[in-house]
Amino acid sequence: MEKPAGSPTESVSIAGPFCESGDVLIEEIPLRAVEENELIAIPISGAYHLSMASNYNGARRPAVLMLDNGQARVIQARETSADLTRRDDNE
Repeated sequence: MEKPAGSPTESVSIAGPFCESGDVLIEEIPLRAVEENELIAIPISGAYHLSMASNYNGARRPAVLMLDNGQARVIQARETSADLTRRDDNE
């Protein structure tokens, strides 16, 4: 479902669980109300960027999308739980 950005209706903060549950990525940004299952695209995320990604605290790396002319395409799949344990020696 495609929905225009709309006018901001409230001031919000966007927070964890990125690295730690209390991590705050953006503080007090004006946004319209976000509905369940909507996504927020954050183009720059500092230490949370893909180049700094790790599996700290068992976190799975997110999917990577390429945006072109209003179309999103997955260029790297999200890690699965199986990806996290693939290299473990279970014997």
